[in-house]
Amino acid sequence: MDATTRRVDAAINTLRAGRPVLVADDPGRENEGDLVLAAEHMTTEHMAFFLRHGSGIVCTPMPREHAERLDLPLMVEDNTDNHQTAFTVSVDHRDAGTGISAADRALTVRALADPDISPADFRRPGHMFPLVSRDGGLAERHGHTEASVELTRLAGCGPVAAITELVDDAGLPLSGHRITEFAHRYDLPLITVGDLLTYLARTTSDTPRPPAVRRTGEARLPTAHGDFSMIAYRSDSTGAEHLALVSPGLDALADASAPPLTRIHSECLTGDVLGSLRCDCGGQLEAALSRITDERAGVLLYLRGHEGRGIGLGGKVAAYALQEAGLDTIDANTALGFPVDGRDFSPAAEILTDLGIPAIRLLSNNPAKATAMAAHGIEVTEVLALPPRVTPENIDYLATKRDRLGHTIATRLAAPLRPTLARGLG
Repeated sequence: MDATTRRVDAAINTLRAGRPVLVADDPGRENEGDLVLAAEHMTTEHMAFFLRHGSGIVCTPMPREHAERLDLPLMVEDNTDNHQTAFTVSVDHRDAGTGISAADRALTVRALADPDISPADFRRPGHMFPLVSRDGGLAERHGHTEASVELTRLAGCGPVAAITELVDDAGLPLSGHRITEFAHRYDLPLITVGDLLTYLARTTSDTPRPPAVRRTGEARLPTAHGDFSMIAYRSDSTGAEHLALVSPGLDALADASAPPLTRIHSECLTGDVLGSLRCDCGGQLEAALSRITDERAGVLLYLRGHEGRGIGLGGKVAAYALQEAGLDTIDANTALGFPVDGRDFSPAAEILTDLGIPAIRLLSNNPAKATAMAAHGIEVTEVLALPPRVTPENIDYLATKRDRLGHTIATRLAAPLRPTLARGLG
């Protein structure tokens, strides 16, 4: 049994025994940790712990059909939340007094999980915040809502969970190593959404879906870095065309003793073609091709439709304008109504599957890519950093990726020389 399976099994067994666990999401998403408990096991003591170490907002994720049975409509019709978190109207149990105490909230949480409860048993609004999980679960959305509902199902509990985001004494969200320290301090199992996705990919045997991409052509591509076998693919759902550059060829990959070195590269016209100094994309592309040819067995996947982390070329230019006014790459996206990262990495997994590659050594600074591959059944045996090319124009952008998106960037980032241009999108 590998480490991921052991971690998830420990979390499942802990939930089944009526104790909370910790779930951390992707650094590229909220980059936060949530306490998770099966709602049916909520006690006053557990709720007090949630309130002491959480944000004060305790939510109860549940499947859509459960929310509909309890007549819990969505809080708003037009959801403009960055992550589309599906809040319903808030509730208190009718016997919950003022609804604010730990005992009152625990009663409401348990009632929400009671299979015999009815809509008339709740007052609206209240102090508990139900959330509706996507019908497709984690396959559709990589949120704490879907992860907690999936965990309670795996634990054999009812369909409702209770969650709260961890914060420190100053009210700031815990992330990274601070979540790990909290888990050790209170002896709580800690898993990531990526762990759960990997676990589900290994243990679920659904009917195979037709491939989302299809191979459309193949030819030799000589480059300054060496010769590649170039294989073209097309996503039927989006029309986007992607490339797989295989060095030196598929036969060599089949004979390799280790998983191939693999770079999943998002298209960036400004960086890859125009030589923009706002981002590190062009340098990363060149460095990846060199590393792969040096390895003599590797793959570079060039994914189209990823311009500006999925917001398109026009959106990228608009975001640049906001960055020149002082916003960073994340806040510029959200100010324009775009997600922090709107890229779909499933075509990469589909292409790797078509190439007969079940496991890879990933060449990336972005942990979200490893999570995405695990979600689609591709094993990532190793993640290798790709040091960026630092310029005065991209230094703030790189710092934002490191500090707010959790990218692995060990390069020392000195103060930018031209701060008004140092907020690239890439």
